[in-house]
Amino acid sequence: MGRVVLVTGVSQGFGGRLARALCADSGVEHVIGVDVVPPRGDLGAVHFVRADIRNPVIAKVIIGEDVDTVVHTSVIASPGRAGGRTTMKELNVIGTMQLLAACQKAPRLRKLVVKSSTAVYGASPRDPAMFTEDMAPKRMPRSGFAKDAIEVEGYVRGLSRRRPDITVTLLRHANVIGPALDTAMGRYFTLPAVPTVMGYDARLQFCHERDALESMRQTVVDDVPGTFNIAGDGLLMLSQAVRRSGRPTVPIPEFAVSAVGGFFRSSRVADFSPEQVAYLTYGRGVDTTRMRDILGFEPAFTTEEAFADFVRGHTPGLLDPERIGAAERGLSGWLRGEARHG
Repeated sequence: MGRVVLVTGVSQGFGGRLARALCADSGVEHVIGVDVVPPRGDLGAVHFVRADIRNPVIAKVIIGEDVDTVVHTSVIASPGRAGGRTTMKELNVIGTMQLLAACQKAPRLRKLVVKSSTAVYGASPRDPAMFTEDMAPKRMPRSGFAKDAIEVEGYVRGLSRRRPDITVTLLRHANVIGPALDTAMGRYFTLPAVPTVMGYDARLQFCHERDALESMRQTVVDDVPGTFNIAGDGLLMLSQAVRRSGRPTVPIPEFAVSAVGGFFRSSRVADFSPEQVAYLTYGRGVDTTRMRDILGFEPAFTTEEAFADFVRGHTPGLLDPERIGAAERGLSGWLRGEARHG
């Protein structure tokens, strides 16, 4: 018999695509997709169950369906997708706590795969050239998605200690980018004019959406426990990426970055959280030796190739033109006001 897999977050693009890919795998017998809202697209052979992982009822789904593998993809990176920071934290942290409590009670469960992020390493001027999986952030994130991801990973390690019979694999993806995925980083590079922090040129590392998907699928099918950085080879400087995106830059003085970030968040055009601003200031690189040597995964795209594919496949309609226009006019006015007061 093949695996019975439960995938969380299937109404999001990534979770739904992963669930469909697992259905096509010969080692998987049945896939159950869980989310709080029905998916917009067709999930094919995936059996969708409308359930909130923040509710203990998720335990009944896992036990009742004889699930032996849980794949957790629904840690949300952007407050806008969740309806605000409070709801985002509830979904990420409380949802993960309830899901893992359900996993602990499930006697047939043998595997847990969790999608995390290299955001757990933070971004600061004291960072090493490359983070390995055993390193801690030099500056602990105090809020936002990065803080949530650190808490989620802590709960996952706790489950691993309590249920050593479960194979636990945690994948830390670098910023995922590609032609079909709508992410905060993708929205940043599709702005009419890209704001950058004056005097800095961050080092960027990307993971192509196809590599992120395939790394999760392979991890579900194989049994390799541990924590792994997942990213394409090489780094790309922010200035290079902006030039290749074909957008002009708007250099912002460091003292004004938080105000500009607040403007973009309020206009709902792009998510400029403090953690993203730090990343776009200092950048981050991660070592992927363990990914190759232990996990046995080889990305199909380098960082440069992933970004090039994103640029080639960018859909102009990703952002609403009216919202772009309003944001552009507002930003121009704000900058003129700062210049007068400066």
